Amino acid sequence: MTSVGPVDPVKDRSSATTPRVGREARSSRFRPEIEGLRGLAAVLVVIYHVWVGRVSGGVDVFFLLSGFLVVGMLVRSVERGRLRVAATWLRLFWRLLPTAGLVLLVSAVAAIALISPLRWPQNIAELLASAFFLENWRLAADAVDYYADNNTASVAQHFWSLSVQGQFYVVAPLLVLLVAVVARRLRADVRRVLLVVLAGVVAASLTYSVITTAVDQPFAYFDSLARAWEFAIGGILGLTIDRIRLSRGVRVLLGWVGVLALVACGAALDVGAGFPGYLALWPVAAAAAVVVAGSTGSGAGADRLLVSRTGQYLGEISYPLYLWHWPVLILYLSYRERAEVGLVGGLGVVGLSVVLAVVSHHLLERPARDVKPGGPPWWRPAVLVAAALAPVLLVCLAWHAASSQRAGAYVDLGDPSHPGAVARLPGFVYDGEPDAPLRPSTVAVVDDWVEYERDCVRPPAWPNLELCTYLPAEEPDRVITVVGDSHVQQFLPALESLALERNWEVRTLIRPGCPFSTSSDANIGEVPCLEWNAAAIEYLVAEPPDAVVASSTRNVRAGLTEETPPGFVEAWQRLDAAGIPVVALRDNPRFDWWPAECVETHGRGAPECELPRDQLYAPEPPYAAMDVPPNVGFLDLTDHLCTETVCPPEIGNVMVYLDDNHLSASYARSLAPVVSLLFPAALER
Repeated sequence: MTSVGPVDPVKDRSSATTPRVGREARSSRFRPEIEGLRGLAAVLVVIYHVWVGRVSGGVDVFFLLSGFLVVGMLVRSVERGRLRVAATWLRLFWRLLPTAGLVLLVSAVAAIALISPLRWPQNIAELLASAFFLENWRLAADAVDYYADNNTASVAQHFWSLSVQGQFYVVAPLLVLLVAVVARRLRADVRRVLLVVLAGVVAASLTYSVITTAVDQPFAYFDSLARAWEFAIGGILGLTIDRIRLSRGVRVLLGWVGVLALVACGAALDVGAGFPGYLALWPVAAAAAVVVAGSTGSGAGADRLLVSRTGQYLGEISYPLYLWHWPVLILYLSYRERAEVGLVGGLGVVGLSVVLAVVSHHLLERPARDVKPGGPPWWRPAVLVAAALAPVLLVCLAWHAASSQRAGAYVDLGDPSHPGAVARLPGFVYDGEPDAPLRPSTVAVVDDWVEYERDCVRPPAWPNLELCTYLPAEEPDRVITVVGDSHVQQFLPALESLALERNWEVRTLIRPGCPFSTSSDANIGEVPCLEWNAAAIEYLVAEPPDAVVASSTRNVRAGLTEETPPGFVEAWQRLDAAGIPVVALRDNPRFDWWPAECVETHGRGAPECELPRDQLYAPEPPYAAMDVPPNVGFLDLTDHLCTETVCPPEIGNVMVYLDDNHLSASYARSLAPVVSLLFPAALER
């Protein structure tokens, strides 16, 4: 996770030598210590991303500074009677767009050349979302989507925070204008009314942030509403800074406390796992302390470092430095096929990022400041915005078209050229197209997942369950309920032929990451998973189906890790007491890498992409040595996922895995003839 680029949308350098006087003097004049603070925060972001693998809290600093600068600028415009919302939007966004558009364009072109085609769809989607300042919501959706957990960082992931800032730019002028109208009707001071409103935003947003972070931290991290309080605190500071009077000694101390607290934030706090919530008060308070300290004029003050020539130049290039460092880092890791850059590689990443930042700052960012996007004629602003965004949009759309063309088709049951699991049946004879291509392709397979949310309801007595009908039947001969996590869900296509042939209705109780068990085996200490399983057992006993399908084993990671947890057996015993048969599916292997990506890199049949079977499966499944209740029959498809010696990434011209641990829907569908042979025996045992 990364922070927004430290852009100053309202900087007026002329005021640096001719400071204003009166109530707005401290908040409106150029503040060199803020420029240095911006540079420090950007440097910390880069260092933590490149070498530490954590976030630094810099995003919170930039959010506070944006609120401080923008709210102050908007209020001064209102007091002068010159706040024009459309012109303000153009002015604010024009400071972001030229450099952002260039970085997105270069990132897209470089990603085409250097990133695996399996990652193309994700990168395209995030580049487009970033161009429209919606990347944070794109990532928030992925954060609550279990099936997006295998997404790796895209070249545009850091634009999430720039998107939050862009959304603030849209809302802030409207809010200030509305407050001005209300204050005018109440004959009240605009600043006082706005302070009350901003205090309410802080209270509401911070409360929401704390609650949402505790309940769903990955979503809260990207949620604009959970971040609004940081902008609001900056706005409050911008409206009150001129009233704060502190001695020089206190301001020197405050400055050092703020700088040191900011530097220590990323190391002292688990920023990635606990933010935003109340932990974000740390970097926000640190930045506020530096702003309040201001320029002390003391040789012992921290601001001496911030206002130095180096500090000021880092502040000048901090926005492009922030934008460039992330795609350079991601592209380097992808090209070198590494998880970490190391010292030398990191120096190369930082060095190239600085060079790109300096060049783009002097050749694009500074010249763009001289362009006045709000002036006549009326169409000029639209042309400027289009010119900044059009190239990256065109590249991404063309890239998407090429990626879709390359993706190829998925596999239907009965395709003679793509028999899939049928090729592992005894006596199989291939009569399909010679040299048939892989289906799905290595590009398309990442999206080849079974959809199961059909005709879903929440049973009134068990509202935390979602019961869905995968295959309906008007008068079913049997009702089969598939219960558990994604590793049992993925076998749904394999049941279709048998269910249709025998007039069975297939229902689902699925909770990703939560196998059917009386203990939270896959999510240790996660109470919701325990509650979900307890509710699932209660529901099944109260409304018993004719059979339940669940997992019999799990592979927690690559290697010989397969186990049958005691919680699985206890759940089967609960159903046995209710007279409900169970068909328990043996889990598929897990890998340390994506088999499809290995095929993309090394080609079909490459030995690097196959693992010896005995490194993944023991000769006997773990449940064979356990005291299993009599209602359980086992369905072991290992011989159709592996040969006698290896577990390959493709069988019968069909890609077996869509990621490192889930079957593709196409391959699961090809298992249907095998399941039709083996499932009835497991059910009737």
